[in-house]
Amino acid sequence: MTDAARSPMMQMPAKRGLSRSEAAGYIGIGTTLFDKMVEAGQMPRPKRIGVRNVWDRFEVDLAFDRLSTDNPDCVDADANDWD
Repeated sequence: MTDAARSPMMQMPAKRGLSRSEAAGYIGIGTTLFDKMVEAGQMPRPKRIGVRNVWDRFEVDLAFDRLSTDNPDCVDADANDWD
C-alpha cells in the first residue's frame, strides 16, 4: 500500500483562486484597504467564475512584488510606520 493510500487525507496543493477576504489576508491587510488598492490599480481586478469574483494568487503575488516600500502613491490606512 502506498503512503497516499494509507494517509486519511491527501494534502492538496495551495489553491490558486482566492476570495476577496482570502486575497486581502494573503497579503496581510483587511478587505477595505484591499478594495481601495484594487480601485487604485495596485492590486489586480478579480476574474469572474460563475457568480463569484476570484483573485488569481499569482497575479496578487506580482502586484505585491511591484509595490514599493517608499511609494507615496500607496494607499495608506492611517497605519503607523510599523504596521
